[in-house]
Amino acid sequence: MKNIILIGMPGCGKTTIGKALARRLGREFIDSDTVFEETVYPNISKYFAEKGENEFRREETAILQRLAGKSGCIIATGGGVVERCENKDILRKGGIVVFVNRSPEDIARDVDTSNRPLLAEGRERIFRLFENRIEKYNDFCNIKIENNSTLEELCEKIINEVNSFNG
Repeated sequence: MKNIILIGMPGCGKTTIGKALARRLGREFIDSDTVFEETVYPNISKYFAEKGENEFRREETAILQRLAGKSGCIIATGGGVVERCENKDILRKGGIVVFVNRSPEDIARDVDTSNRPLLAEGRERIFRLFENRIEKYNDFCNIKIENNSTLEELCEKIINEVNSFNG
């Protein structure tokens, strides 16, 4: 059974949706940021500040390679997973990649930026990141879902799209 891999902006709902999907489908849920904090460094924000984004992205890619070898999981990735081109092949080989799209206005309104290193600058940074990444998210994904409905409806949409994608 293929993994379902969720990508998208920080605060778009990957973790919330991923946990709900996993419960509904009886699958294991894995958050790549949690794996990072359990296996590399206990605080992503501090790691970012001390080691920088390039080192973080290198470690993130190594984690993705391990997770892509799993089967039947729901995997939520970090928002910047699209910043390294090599991650596209890793994700695509690892499962069906679902882009959870959410407007930057909604993200800026709802997200606590204090524990998200790339959003520390606040609202303006969210809009710049969205602008810089939207094409990459669209390029990486097999399926695009708009996060503009209830959690239950989103899960239903993803399940239907994944089943259609599988043929």
